[in-house]
Amino acid sequence: MAKLTKNQKAVAAKYDAHKLYTLPEACEILKDITYTKFDASVEISVNLGVDPRKANQMVRGVVTLPNGTGKTVRVLVLCTPDKENEAKEAGADYVGLDDYIEKIKGGWTDVDVVICTPSVMGKVGPIGRILGPRGLMPNPKTGTVTMDIAGAVKAVKAGKIDFKVDKTGIVHTAIGKVSFTPEMICQNAKAVISEILKLKPQALKGTYVKAAAICTTMSPGLKLDVKTFSAE
Repeated sequence: MAKLTKNQKAVAAKYDAHKLYTLPEACEILKDITYTKFDASVEISVNLGVDPRKANQMVRGVVTLPNGTGKTVRVLVLCTPDKENEAKEAGADYVGLDDYIEKIKGGWTDVDVVICTPSVMGKVGPIGRILGPRGLMPNPKTGTVTMDIAGAVKAVKAGKIDFKVDKTGIVHTAIGKVSFTPEMICQNAKAVISEILKLKPQALKGTYVKAAAICTTMSPGLKLDVKTFSAE
């Protein structure tokens, strides 16, 4: 068995791997068990009792984190010339259409979010095989296919994120940075949890939220007491 490092020993002494923590407790401990020299991301994972293979049990949502994501979000807007100024004034990092579609076909995907208008979906569709696997494909359900380009860009820049249950039934998403205060992390986590609870499929039989954990990029996960979620 490998020996624990000094930091690993320090971390192990500050939390109980078997305990179920309330969200506020976990957010307080997170900062004490993270020893990275960079501003690590804070992530939450929620294990749901759904079968993602069934369309009526798919869980997908959008939520604006009260305190933002803590990262600079690079936004590409694909639109016709009449919408370009609106996109630029709203803060989009890249704006255009045919030139960026060609760049993407060539392998360029150096952005975090792609937004487009409904009128250009015919041109965006063919690059879906590139954008889709990277989670960049615009979708009306997440507000990234819209005529309100300015509103969409501002929302994303302000901390709007979308999440989707994976094939194993887990929702996993980043909710901030370890440099945030425990209160800020907790508020962001509550926003995500609240939205997940609202999205409970009517067709689901049995337990909806089975387990949950919160961690930073390189910290151990802290198990959360899911029985307290409705009260959070």
